[in-house]
Amino acid sequence: MTALEDLPTPALVADVDILERNLAEMARALPGPRLRPHVKAHKCTGIARRQAAHGHRHFCGATPRELAGLARAGLGDDLLLANEVVDPTRLEALAQLDARVTVAVDSEATVAAAAAAGLREVLIDVNVGLPRCGCAPDDAGRLADFARSRGLSVRGVMGYEGHAMIVADRLERDAATSKAMALLAAAHAEVGGDVVSAGGTGTFDLNAIATEIQAGSYVFMDTAYEKLELPFAQALFVWATVLSVSPQFAVADCGLKALGMDHGDPAMGAGKVWFCSDEHVTFAPHEPARVGDRVRVYPAHVDPTAAYHERLYLVSGDRVVDTLEIDLRGW
Repeated sequence: MTALEDLPTPALVADVDILERNLAEMARALPGPRLRPHVKAHKCTGIARRQAAHGHRHFCGATPRELAGLARAGLGDDLLLANEVVDPTRLEALAQLDARVTVAVDSEATVAAAAAAGLREVLIDVNVGLPRCGCAPDDAGRLADFARSRGLSVRGVMGYEGHAMIVADRLERDAATSKAMALLAAAHAEVGGDVVSAGGTGTFDLNAIATEIQAGSYVFMDTAYEKLELPFAQALFVWATVLSVSPQFAVADCGLKALGMDHGDPAMGAGKVWFCSDEHVTFAPHEPARVGDRVRVYPAHVDPTAAYHERLYLVSGDRVVDTLEIDLRGW
């Protein structure tokens, strides 16, 4: 049995005991189809199988490759591509999967692309306050009618209150979520359908409008979500080796190419992070450090962090109990 100490670094590692507690807690809070896990958080069919074992078999993804991988793994009961795609090659590949596939659309062009590719089901993606994808709420009904005129079945609506997701104050987060979901509810009244898909880890227990919640980060958690005092613990870290020691700082082999940095610097139990560079994290150790010491580096954003690595090591204590390929990464 491989020991954590023996892993080559930098290595993506998850505490399997914490991970399983996170999965069980979410299954208790949002059982079965109330949760549509977003695989962009881990990009790993091995983790998706663990989610399915807890009763969550309807998945969403950010890329066609994620959906294709889930279908090949036998996890294609109900898949949602929660992003707009106009590439005909990728859309046609989705239509040919042995899976139920729904895609998000927010314009006549994306509707036409889905119909031309042979896809059959869509959700109308509605802009509920995050300046990203989504049609105007008052245009959702018209777009749904256009989709139906092209032979597509409109299952309902989708909206992502991402601007509320990591608001630190719970009352402010709740208010922002409610405001966003009022827009989605109004759009749904015009569109119809059984599905209202929204939410994420930060609002999983605040979103009262959605019929399904698209949470993903709850599996691993990160330092950004940890600040919200959610009932999930941080399972994921990058295992790194101290390479150089100076009187006031130390350097480990875990930098920008191993960590998602868009939510800020990582955290370390062994010291205070000063900064990250391409291959290194420079930190002020709490205790005297030595070259060769191993340290845990906790990312601020798990989604891009997972995408940087080829495999994930699951550990219990200091034992590696499984190795999973990050097989849904890339394009």
